[in-house]
Parts: sequence; structure tokens; C-alpha cells
Amino acid sequence: MQVSVAKSNNSDAASAVNEVAANIRDPKLLIFICAYANIEEVSENLCKKFPKAEIIGTSGTSYYETKASDQSLLAIGFGADTEVAVGVIRGLSTCPIADLNGLEDAVNKVSPENDKTVCLEFCTNEEERLVTTMNVILGKRNIPLVGGTVFGVPAGKASYVVVNGQLYEDACCYAVVKNKSGRILTFSENIYEPRSSNKKHVATKVNLAKKEIITLDNRPAADVYAEELGLSRNQVVDNVLQCPLGRIVGDKVFISSMYEIGNNGSLINYKKINENDTISILQLMDYDAVNADTRNHIKSQANHISFIFSVNCIYRHMLFTNEHYLEKFLGNMGGIGLHVGVVGGGEQYKNQHVNQTMVCAVFE
Repeated sequence: MQVSVAKSNNSDAASAVNEVAANIRDPKLLIFICAYANIEEVSENLCKKFPKAEIIGTSGTSYYETKASDQSLLAIGFGADTEVAVGVIRGLSTCPIADLNGLEDAVNKVSPENDKTVCLEFCTNEEERLVTTMNVILGKRNIPLVGGTVFGVPAGKASYVVVNGQLYEDACCYAVVKNKSGRILTFSENIYEPRSSNKKHVATKVNLAKKEIITLDNRPAADVYAEELGLSRNQVVDNVLQCPLGRIVGDKVFISSMYEIGNNGSLINYKKINENDTISILQLMDYDAVNADTRNHIKSQANHISFIFSVNCIYRHMLFTNEHYLEKFLGNMGGIGLHVGVVGGGEQYKNQHVNQTMVCAVFE
């Protein structure tokens, strides 16, 4: 697939756009990630520079080569062998289904084919509702979803996604992309597993609106977690990088990251847990070995890799940074193909919203 990537560290939005525009030629689709302070000006200038391109983007931390930055402008241009349609799903907190016709039109426009089409997205909130809504259309056409939640917005400010120069709150921007010169394959990486005791709990009381587990096994959720790991209650949240929660569905594990202890010992998370869900406390695996397995799996499945787009959870980013592993991880990913990543507050993959995971689309 014809893909070009350009990056600018210039803090002036117009200058940054000029710099990246000099290195991207006639894109059919442009995806960008930039500093929060520059998002409006960057989006306006990119539309002027590339009036024929479909453009989506957001603010946040991006990965390119072996570096991470939340102040640079990173732009990805998809070339002539791309079929693309972009759009927005608004009202995520109220009625996102109202924009489903636009998604169906986008899907029809690209004439999707199995293993040649993907939907890439950035969203601001209400991830579970978004994934369920989008899969009404995507699921019946076998189009995988790969995306992330906007992260790194200054306190008290609104999160934005961009579609063709227009900023949206409480929304998702998406691009339905078809590769006319090869396949598009999708992968996810989980570096956590159930602890050796394999103890399972039941979510007996939850508050879905707050993504809160009130009780596990009819006891305060934080106390159940602390007791199993031999911690005090005030150590629970700080242990999330080592031992997050996992929703167990058959032989699959979907991570839910706790970030706050609520009233009476509840756990407030970034992913919703439903009442009667089976929950395990997870443990960190050998993440270097896991990523080697992921890369080998990608190489065994994909031919002539031209581009990899990944979304990595902020908690993975924090863990890898703390362990001085981030540059090695990015270098290893770049070793199998041109790689660009974005740090998300959560990840969307196919029909699930997850935490502490890497999801990626690989273009041949």
C-alpha cells in the first residue's frame, strides 16, 4: 500500500503543516495526531494544503521511529491505491445510532472485501456504546474496527476529533479504508494473564454509568483485590500496571483498568463491567517475549508489510517508559515495517473496548 509519513516538531501550527506537507504527495486519506493546543489550526491548514484528501485526526501522543511525542504533528498519507470514506458519529453519550446511515454509506462507497478493508477511528468517550453501534454496520460486512480513545487532554478541556476540518466533541471520527494492492490484517497484544491461582470472582453489583464495580462476590471490590494480593486498600490503584482486572469470556481476557477507589471500597475503571461478569485479577507477563511473539505472528501472516498503525494504551506507555523499554519496543515494531502509533485512553478492537492492550492494523 502506498503510505507516506511526515513529522514536524515545530510548535507553530502553520509551520508544522508546511513541513509535513512537503513530504506527503496527493494523499487520498490523511490521518493526523497533533498537540492539543494546535488541533484547530492544524486541521484548518491541512484542509487548505490537501483540499482533495479525506482527513481525520485528533490530539495526543504519537509514536514514530523510536520516539514518542505529545507536541509534534504526525501525518500519515494514504496514496492512490486506497479507497476511503470518512465520517463522524456524534452524540456518543446520547444517541450515536442517528449517524449510522453515514457509516453505511461510507462502507458502501469503498465496496469492502474481506481482509482488504478496515475501519480506523478515534473517539472521545462512551466506547462500549460506540463499538456496539458501529458493529451494527461493520459486523455484517466483516470489517474489523481498530481505534483508540483520545487521551492527554488538559484538565477541564474538551476532547476533540476532526473530520475534514470540523472539530467534534462527544463523537467519533472514522475512516473506512480499502487496500487495492494487498491485504489489511488486524492484531491485538495482551501482556497480562490470570494469576497462577486462577481465582475467579463475580461482579455482584456495578454502576455502568460510572464504570464502577461496587462489589465482587458481594464484598467491596477494592477489599477483594487487596486481600488476594496482600495489599492495603490504598495500594490498589497504584498496582494497576502490574495487576489490572480482567473480564473473562470463555478463553479470552478483556482488560479493565481501575483508576480510582470509590465510596465504600468500589473500583472505578476505564472499561465497563457488567453485573455477573466473571473477573480475574491479572499478572504482568514477560512483555518483551510477548511482543516478539506478536511480531513473529504478524510476519508469518502478512506479506510485504508496507505500514503498521497501532494504538497503545496509556498504561502500556507508562509501564514501558518506567521500565526504560519504550524505545526498544518502538524499534522492534519498526523493524518489521513502517510503524506509526498513537497512545489511547482505551482501545477499540473489532467488537470490544479494552484497556492496557495494543491493537494494530497491518497493511500489505
